Amino acid sequence: MNKMRKIFVLLTLFMACHLSLEAQVGEHRNDFAIGVNGGYVLSNVSFVPTVSQTFHGGLTGGLSYRYVCEKYFKSICSIYGEINFSQIGWKEEILDIEDKPVINQETGLEEQFQKTLNYIQFPIMARLAWGRERKGFNFFFQVGPQFGLYLSEKVKSNFELEKRNVDDRVNKIIEQDTMKVENKFDYGIAGGLGLEYSHPKVGHFIIEGRYYYGLGNIYHDSKRDFFGRSNFGNIVVKLTYLFDIFRTKNDKIK
Repeated sequence: MNKMRKIFVLLTLFMACHLSLEAQVGEHRNDFAIGVNGGYVLSNVSFVPTVSQTFHGGLTGGLSYRYVCEKYFKSICSIYGEINFSQIGWKEEILDIEDKPVINQETGLEEQFQKTLNYIQFPIMARLAWGRERKGFNFFFQVGPQFGLYLSEKVKSNFELEKRNVDDRVNKIIEQDTMKVENKFDYGIAGGLGLEYSHPKVGHFIIEGRYYYGLGNIYHDSKRDFFGRSNFGNIVVKLTYLFDIFRTKNDKIK
């Protein structure tokens, strides 16, 4: 984790350098666009000790902005950011030693548990794109730091926590079910690939797949605490629409 935190710091410094040196090399651009985004996020939490899980599904969406600063050879260079509300968390896979669902002795139902954590997330990424700028398609890659602020949480289960069937579980780690988030500030690295279609009179339509790896833990991780690690992993698929606020005046830009 210390190595990953160093990578996070380096990425943050790279973003700062990119902003300060923008448009000093290559063809100058001064394009700014804003818009909205929305999508679906599959998430889990990497616990140590391990908690058996499947992916938790939730919605994500918010505001987007992009500043294109230059075209260097064939690469379109820009800074892209978002301010999103996201539903992330984990969904437990409650199985017995034979890999069968555990049955609650009180209700007779298969035990199910998931915890949804609501966050405001702030990804800020450097983007490189190849293709058309004004009318047509381009393909892009982007990567950068992401920050998150915890808002609230919600538990969904079909049993009373004090009456859960722990005896039949192959994974008996249950402390996370009742623990509240202790570290309300989250940070990590986000990266994605996508396709964009642009039209000068309509705007920009973007589809993207993204992965986020959290470097912070949601629970305290000292030797006295129960969990040594509790960081997020998110897979995101989203659509974005941007419209131009101002653009570089150049009839040769395609």
